[in-house]
Amino acid sequence: MARKSSVERAIEATGGFKTAQKNIVVQYDNRDRKTEDILQEIRQDVLSKGFKEADFSKIDVYIKPQENKVFYVVNGELSGSINF
Repeated sequence: MARKSSVERAIEATGGFKTAQKNIVVQYDNRDRKTEDILQEIRQDVLSKGFKEADFSKIDVYIKPQENKVFYVVNGELSGSINF
């Protein structure tokens, strides 16, 4: 097995892109939505449909601001939408 370079070790020790704090905002037609707020609304919507917190394994999100909708699919089986 090859040894890691000093750059790879330094990135692991200090963080890098993977561990960097991120702030993603979707802007459309003078409206702003943070992705973390969208994900929280999806979580609440899914839990209101009887899903348990431990049941989440994959969430696909499709943001369509021109339709004022955010569509989601949880675990490939439960789909729904919330308002953008």
